[in-house]
Amino acid sequence: MKAIQIQKFGGPETFQYLDLPDPEPRDGETLVEISRVGVNFADTHATRNDYLAAQELPLIPGAEVSGRSADGRRVAALLGSGGYAQKVAVPTANLVPLPDAVDDEQAAAILLQGLTAMALVERCARVGAGEAIVVEAAAGGTGTLAVQLAKRAGARVIGLASSAEKRALVERLGADATVDSRAANLGEAIRAANGGARVDAVLHMSGGAAFDEEMDVLAPLGRMVVFGIASREQREVSTATLLRGSKTVVGFWLAHLLARPDLVAPMIGELMAAVAAGELTATIGETYPLSEAARAHEDLVARRTTGKLLLDPSR
Repeated sequence: MKAIQIQKFGGPETFQYLDLPDPEPRDGETLVEISRVGVNFADTHATRNDYLAAQELPLIPGAEVSGRSADGRRVAALLGSGGYAQKVAVPTANLVPLPDAVDDEQAAAILLQGLTAMALVERCARVGAGEAIVVEAAAGGTGTLAVQLAKRAGARVIGLASSAEKRALVERLGADATVDSRAANLGEAIRAANGGARVDAVLHMSGGAAFDEEMDVLAPLGRMVVFGIASREQREVSTATLLRGSKTVVGFWLAHLLARPDLVAPMIGELMAAVAAGELTATIGETYPLSEAARAHEDLVARRTTGKLLLDPSR
């Protein structure tokens, strides 16, 4: 099979497009022929080995696939690694059957980031009707879904994005207002977009100075949900700041949710039902050939993309 493999940690320059032996499923595993692979920002951390979970070399990146089992069933799956390939062995218990109304593109685009967005909006931010929520990277894969889910909850949604084109996409998805994520005074821009008022929740993934500014615009009883550090610039939080402002900072890593099948199974069911009914749509940005996975990572890191990026293993 063809696969992207790295033999040393680093950026896209370490990617090798190779012929490798087909995976051999062990007991309790099923071989899946991959149709589409989801590309996630976490993949860029995995290839550099600077994410929350340590990686081992040689590494085939990729945590999200859709395709067919050997007996012809349409399935999707979340993986620890191995997705940037034409085939992968998956624990049979982890396979997600796909409804006919959910195509391979939506299946590969919705599973990881859909679960993330649902957990961020509903479990961590607990956003309710009439509350204001800020969504960082609102034109990205997770962001576009979080915007839709927050609107479904009745919230006022303020999307942050770095270009006019991206902000227009976010508004088409239902955001009430958008803000340039690179604004010189981000906090003031957010308050202006919310009629001068502070906000009730922020979905934060950038790190750095944006964290400080967004913390400052949180209203009393506001929730800051951290689900990434794209800039790789960490921040520390003063307990006095939390106390004086009655503010909450919540961290979220999908791995901990996936360790709770009692929570994940109904969420996956809800996601697939919403997609099948046309109530939730993953915005597909671009589908790259598997052989050009390095270009996908370059575009993602450079913030040249919108929506969900996919890989096509047939090319």
